[in-house]
Parts: sequence; structure tokens; C-alpha cells
Amino acid sequence: MTSAQKPPLIPDQRRDLLLKRLRREGVLSVQQITQLFGVSHMTVRRDIAELERQGLVFPVAGGVRIASQVHSEPSFQAKSLVEQPEKQAMAQAAAALVRDGMTVYLDAGTTMHAMVGPLAERAGLTVVTNDFGAVEQLSAARHLDVIHVGGLVEPDNRSSVGRLAAATVRQLALDIAFVSASSWDLIRGVTTPSERKVDVKQAAMAAASKSVLVAGSSKYGTFGMYKVAPLNAFDVIVTDAGLTEAGADGIRAGGLDLVLAGAPGA
Repeated sequence: MTSAQKPPLIPDQRRDLLLKRLRREGVLSVQQITQLFGVSHMTVRRDIAELERQGLVFPVAGGVRIASQVHSEPSFQAKSLVEQPEKQAMAQAAAALVRDGMTVYLDAGTTMHAMVGPLAERAGLTVVTNDFGAVEQLSAARHLDVIHVGGLVEPDNRSSVGRLAAATVRQLALDIAFVSASSWDLIRGVTTPSERKVDVKQAAMAAASKSVLVAGSSKYGTFGMYKVAPLNAFDVIVTDAGLTEAGADGIRAGGLDLVLAGAPGA
């Protein structure tokens, strides 16, 4: 049988071959995929959406990519300049989970900084954090108690990390822990390129009655070397409305509580 006479591939065969090609090349355009398999744009987009629901691929403008590894994180200053509306929306959605009188852990990060204002409106809170900027801002709120966990100082992220910070957190009973992430996906969960950050994040989750991941959609589909926790370890995941419908469907299919901050009806 000649190549022209070969029967068409079934969807699972196409998707398997597409994944293999993506693992070699990293990213492919929709046009490249239509030519590769001799199928329509609509068929390609259905294949991509299905693989995206499984957390195996992630969309880019005009195409699709495999999960990409991050080897370092931008500085606090660099992060503070981007995606400000998305961060404000996530901060408001996350802060809505807090009730008066709670003991709250606030992880380091620019989105967590955006939560400081809404949290300061609550009464009787105790805020535990490893973030120096959050402590500075919250210290003016005399109606709140603020605990900084100490530990090894990480200047670029303006926070403290490592086993000493984690040891302090383990001595506390938290109602809710808000955990940030520079990389996360459905397969690997929350990861980080910095080993020093793992202990304190895990300690906060272990000490809390409820754990909430607060992470932007632009970080979805990336991973670091060190694993923090699978997504199902979180009670709620708060991200922004930039997450695609297929990506959101895949996360919710695992029974996870997903909040798309800034989306209509969120």
C-alpha cells in the first residue's frame, strides 16, 4: 500500500504523534500540524484542546507548545511591572475567602502584595508571612497581628526561605494558607526552580486547615526542578481569566475547585 493509500490516522494516533513531535521541537504552529497530518484546522484545534484538557500541551499565539522548564525566577521588581490587572483580580478573589478572626499565611510574591489592602479591611486577623514587603505594609494596620517567620533572606524576592522559616511556620496552626507559584501545571503540580522555597511552602500547607494556590495563568504550563505539591493538595486554585477554557476544563475534571478571577460570574 502506498503512502497515498494509507488509511487516515484515528484521533489518538494523531495526538500521540503530535506529542512526540512537540517533545522534539518544543512548539509547532497550527499550519505546521495541518500539513503534517493532512487534516483541517478544525481537526487540529480539536486535537490541541483535548491534549490541553489533559494538561499535556499549552496554547501559544497561532500554535501549541509542550510544557517548558523555568530555571530561574524574575526579581520582585521585574514581576511587579507586569500583569497588574490580573494580579489585582486574583488578590480580590483570594481575599474573599478570608473571614474576620482568621490566622492567615501569606506567601511571598507580587500577587500576595496585592492582597494586603483587602486583608487590612478585615478585623481580628493574624497574618503570618515570609514577605518583607507585606510585613512593612501591614505594620501600619494596628488592628491586625503580624508575624514574620524569619529565616534565610532572599534579596531578589524580598522574602525569607529555607528550613528556619519552615520551622517557625510548623509551630503555628493556620486557618488558611495562600501559596504563590512561579510555575504550575496539571501533571507536575506546583514546582519551583529554587530548592530553598520548597520547605516553607510545604510547611504552610501542612499547618493550614485550608490551602489556596494563587498563581497567574501565564505561569501555567511551566515547571521548575523542585516539586512543592500536586494540584489536588490545594482546596482552591485561584488564577486569572487568561486560562483557556480547555485548560480550566482539565483542572476541574480532576474535581478541583478553580476560581477564574476577573471572568464574568467568577
